[in-house]
Amino acid sequence: MIRRAEGQLSAYVPKKDLEEPIVEVEKESLWGGWVRLANGWVLELPWLADDTRLPITVEAKKRATVEED
Repeated sequence: MIRRAEGQLSAYVPKKDLEEPIVEVEKESLWGGWVRLANGWVLELPWLADDTRLPITVEAKKRATVEED
């Protein structure tokens, strides 16, 4: 689940009972790019419309590293 609380984006991973702030995003619109969590995890987010409202539950894939452009 991705949500915004007090101006800060965070991600909650229910299987790990983990909630971490999002500290870096690939795309300003958020969707279709990766996000880095405070614990170092990088999650690949699905493509959604730019005006998608938060909070929202999405299927995100964890990846080991961020690819450099």
